[in-house]
Amino acid sequence: MSGKTGDRGKPSGKTIDDTTDEAAAQAAGAQQRRAASEGEASETAAKEAAFDPEADLAGTAFDPAAPDDLDDDDLDDEDLDDDELDAHARDQRDDQARDSAEFAQDRHGPSRSPALPEGPTRCGFVALIGAPNAGKSTLTNALVGTKVSIVSHKVQTTRAIVRGIALAGSAQLILVDTPGIFSPKRRLERAMVSSAWTQAADADVVALLVDAKRGLDAEVEGLLQPLANIRRPRALILNKIDLIRRDTLLELASRLTEQVAFERVFMISALTGDGIEDVKAWFAQAVPFGPWLYPEDQISDAPMRMLAAEITREKMFVRLHDELPYRSTVETESWKELRDGSVRIEQTIFVERESQRKIVLGKGGATIKAISSESRAEISEIIEQKVHLFLFVKVRENWADDPERYREMGLEFPKG
Repeated sequence: MSGKTGDRGKPSGKTIDDTTDEAAAQAAGAQQRRAASEGEASETAAKEAAFDPEADLAGTAFDPAAPDDLDDDDLDDEDLDDDELDAHARDQRDDQARDSAEFAQDRHGPSRSPALPEGPTRCGFVALIGAPNAGKSTLTNALVGTKVSIVSHKVQTTRAIVRGIALAGSAQLILVDTPGIFSPKRRLERAMVSSAWTQAADADVVALLVDAKRGLDAEVEGLLQPLANIRRPRALILNKIDLIRRDTLLELASRLTEQVAFERVFMISALTGDGIEDVKAWFAQAVPFGPWLYPEDQISDAPMRMLAAEITREKMFVRLHDELPYRSTVETESWKELRDGSVRIEQTIFVERESQRKIVLGKGGATIKAISSESRAEISEIIEQKVHLFLFVKVRENWADDPERYREMGLEFPKG
């Protein structure tokens, strides 16, 4: 079943060409000064859950170790030299992408219907990296043209690696929305940061997204040296430019380009759409020539059941406060097509303590009902089918130390 592609946010009318050109000139000057001082420096610059959706729903969605009183919770609602290593890594990644494409193409996956390109094609992975809340997910959605990654005003919303698939002429761009990079403390945070850097190292193009309003803070500073060591075409994207002064923006671009050699500097507003098409056009010519890895109508490599779980988690970020959304996870346990054309979905929200379970439920089930209602409506809109969503809240104290939970999120379980 095809999902809706929606309309990308239209440019607000703000002219940023002069600012971008000036920033590009400053960037070129900074790189010339750095080259003069350093000499001829070399460029160093899912599985789907193992649950049978056709099985008897009465017994398979529940954990026998979970509390028996689930009635209140039940609401209708991924010795060689460097060149050989690079080629080997790309071959492995492309094979995984093809496997993922076959896996994700089911009647629930969001899709579109573009015209097939003529002549030589390009295809490549573009890793979007940055500090938390820089706007990577918003940019991914804008480039794809529809929602493939959840968004909230809170930091570290993205956990799993999300790949959105955008088309630009004869180029297919596989946009890798990575978790925000910061100083991790917990095991899950270490897995998220490690995954982000792995995706950047494996990509064909790397784009550093910086919240222009926050500027060059400690988190962004910590990204620059590792980024300089990644031998890939690099772009600097300054986001949220509508929130700061032009002179401040130019100064920020100059400071960043003095430390890392970027091929291009872009100034955008992912939210309004300003500058998005320029970014997309550059990505399209920066990725290598090659066949498309996904069908032309596919917009994400994630199964719909995974996106559905992420949508519910997004609603939790909206409804819950403090640390609770970070101490919980959502999994789609069951997805079953009904005879009337509707879909029955069962999801489990795992929390660490009984007190957290009560907060998620809310007084008289009000909080979980609101989460369920909002999630159900969005999932239904995407798959264009009526949805019956049932949420269960379970206490699993050490879920963040369970390798199975990491596999569900497409993360590598960190040892130690």
